[in-house]
Amino acid sequence: MSATGLDVFDKTVQTTNIWLNEIMDDLGPDRQLAWHTLGVVLRTLRDRLPAELGANLAAELPLLVRGAYYDQYKPSDLPRRDRSAEEFLHPVAEGLKSGRPVNAGDAARTVFKALAHHIDLGQSAKVRDALPKDIQRLWPDSVGA
Repeated sequence: MSATGLDVFDKTVQTTNIWLNEIMDDLGPDRQLAWHTLGVVLRTLRDRLPAELGANLAAELPLLVRGAYYDQYKPSDLPRRDRSAEEFLHPVAEGLKSGRPVNAGDAARTVFKALAHHIDLGQSAKVRDALPKDIQRLWPDSVGA
């Protein structure tokens, strides 16, 4: 029997929990922190992708995660042109300030690992390859060049 009465809602909750569990495996057993980290890193990534590629990535995300991805979206300001991992990680660190201390690099690597694991391999490689080389190094080695 459906928990919510709508299979699409049940499925997105189940899939989102799988993603959060993987993030918690790396960052510790705090579901709130995992959700917050997922959103912060995804929005930082989104803001560095061309709009079409960002939309293609969003289409691969679970419905709940897609909502977090598009939160505060301003396509007219995009894409940002960070060239270094340090520039990319600065807004991640700023976004994570309000919770338990988490290294921004660890947060980005953990979310990128979840993306690489759950989205289409070709799409994952396109997203990674759209980033400057220094930022690509945060992505799991198994994806892309």
